[in-house]
Amino acid sequence: MVITARQEALVVSSWNEMKDDAPTFALNLYLKLFEIVPSAVKRFSFLRDSNVPLEKNAKLKAHALGVFVMTCEAATQLRKTGRVNVGTSTSVKHLGAVHSKAGIGDAHFEILKFALLETIKEGVPYMWSEELKDAWSESYDHLVAAIKAEM
Repeated sequence: MVITARQEALVVSSWNEMKDDAPTFALNLYLKLFEIVPSAVKRFSFLRDSNVPLEKNAKLKAHALGVFVMTCEAATQLRKTGRVNVGTSTSVKHLGAVHSKAGIGDAHFEILKFALLETIKEGVPYMWSEELKDAWSESYDHLVAAIKAEM
């Protein structure tokens, strides 16, 4: 899997259009996920015993934004370094362990990918194309591959 300069540019340019309202888009991504698979809420330890509505849950908002940003950054990192690095506060190894412990598998990653692409399509409909879809898919797939390698 290789991300091209064009794919990186598409991810970055669409991200730039969304980033001012990224927390909203990120939350919508997870609300979409929970709409598709309501039982997915139980896979998030910080949501299991929470009485806070999902739309107002600060931990969900932070998690969602982190995933959205990591997916975008994966495109740039791949072009620069040839690998995905998720930042200083979280390691890919840690993400692998957390996702493994939660029982996350291929189907879960694919459903989240679908929700991500739908969120981007709704966020920048004037930019949406098969090429943009493929670019975000490639970036997400690289991030997921790095996580799975540590599971």
